[in-house]
Amino acid sequence: MVIMAVPIVHHPSYAKPLPHRQGFPMGKYALLIQLLRQQGLATARTCHAPDPAPRWWLELAHDSDYVDAILEQTADRAIMRRIGLPLSPQLVTRAQAGVGGTVLAARLALQRGIACNSAGGSHHAGIGHGAGYCVFNDVAVAARVLQAMGLAIKMLVIDLDVHQGDGTAEIFRGDGAVYTFSMHCEDNFPVRKQAGDRDVGLAAGTGDAIYLEILAAHLDDILSGPAPDLVFYNAGVDPHGADRLGKLELSDDGLARRDAMVIGACAARGLPIACVLGGGYAKDAAALARRHGLLYAAADHCYRKLATG
Repeated sequence: MVIMAVPIVHHPSYAKPLPHRQGFPMGKYALLIQLLRQQGLATARTCHAPDPAPRWWLELAHDSDYVDAILEQTADRAIMRRIGLPLSPQLVTRAQAGVGGTVLAARLALQRGIACNSAGGSHHAGIGHGAGYCVFNDVAVAARVLQAMGLAIKMLVIDLDVHQGDGTAEIFRGDGAVYTFSMHCEDNFPVRKQAGDRDVGLAAGTGDAIYLEILAAHLDDILSGPAPDLVFYNAGVDPHGADRLGKLELSDDGLARRDAMVIGACAARGLPIACVLGGGYAKDAAALARRHGLLYAAADHCYRKLATG
């Protein structure tokens, strides 16, 4: 029996240049998919191209006026200033593709146990706005799409980006079907946090050992409850010590162990898991791509273990 690598979702617009502010690491996306191809993880057989998200999908999680402003490219400067990226046709195409990619990754995860989008994790986008380089909240839209299609009802969001998943918390506040867990650096963006179902704000400089100990305890507690139909995992690498927006001082090994812990814990319980890229802002783009690559290596390792029983 031939065991293929973990399903990876990728759209060409992820890696195409677009007008962007200095500080947004656009180059990492092309370097990441190149790395995954070199490692044999993103091949013609394992790589899946999504369709861009249609308007009605986006309106399941976002106000229609905001969706219109982005899709029709009429958003004013205040809207785009909060997002931090200039409005352009390329940005709109990429934002819709990123949402479509997370929806496809979620559907593949339901079918095969584990799947990964090579973008996504736009967790600062709220009901009526974007923020922090996030246009549409791909995980929130994907959850609503799955519910609308009757493919999954109860879902868990595990967000380990260094920044709180404030947009996701806002969208799902009071929604008993989607549980949000964010573990982040407390002294970091956004200044005003949103109340999610479980928020763990860590002190700057936490480091690998304490971080992983705290994560293990919360994971065990959350996953001991009623099983969700699907888990979304935001695997941002900005908690790394070399990340300019980080502060938690994780190492490459710490990130790798984190990803293995989350994906392994879900796989051991038979919970489908859809992984998204999340943030990462190091100046060394090649090193940044390698850090993001740790997610796909961990997902592939668990995927092959599932395939062999």
